[in-house]
Amino acid sequence: MVDVTSPIHLNTLRARLTRERLASYDAVARGSDAEAIALYEWNTAASAAFFASLQGFEVVLRNALHRELTTWHTARRLPGEWYDDPQDLLDDRGQRDIYEARRRVSVRRRPITRGRVVSELSFGFWRYLLTSRYEQSLWTPALRHAFPELRPQRRREVADRVARLHLLRNRLAHHEPIHRRDLETDYADLLFVAATMCPHAAAWIERTSTVLAVISQRPGPRPPAPRRPPAERSARRTAS
Repeated sequence: MVDVTSPIHLNTLRARLTRERLASYDAVARGSDAEAIALYEWNTAASAAFFASLQGFEVVLRNALHRELTTWHTARRLPGEWYDDPQDLLDDRGQRDIYEARRRVSVRRRPITRGRVVSELSFGFWRYLLTSRYEQSLWTPALRHAFPELRPQRRREVADRVARLHLLRNRLAHHEPIHRRDLETDYADLLFVAATMCPHAAAWIERTSTVLAVISQRPGPRPPAPRRPPAERSARRTAS
């Protein structure tokens, strides 16, 4: 059996994970291999907990935005679906995302339905619809109605939070460290936006989440909360 407390075990793990990947953990552990690995393991648990909560959040968000875009599209008696973009409101990136979503459905030889297209559109696509670019064209006439509990209905109140959550999700998807983030505030952002859409959905996410329990089990000293820049200006949109 492997002695998981032995120096050989820790050194072997370090070699497999690589020094570069462990650098941020080593900076916190200050030379202790055991503490660095413990923090790495906690980071993995925190990532899994957040990913589970973000899964429900993302589904609720995209369904709310899709619902309001469909209602608005239907009221104007436009042809096709809202994502056909008959008035050419979406920029090149948005149109590209929709094209790729349709293509992925077609590759599977499935009928192109609303539900399939919506489920293929990435978190980044929905996050981008909430930016200032679409304040007059989409937010004011349609998307603000996806957040009926937001008072006053300032777009930035949800847009900045969703942008930060999108960046967090991308870090999780690429197995990057999140131990230096202000995870309590990330979680508060998630619940805030969920509650503005639907208090029942927010309560469901909160009831099923293990985020706070995992955060409370963090090993070693907790770092100071990093400065959070305005997300809409600083966030870099990616395809995921």
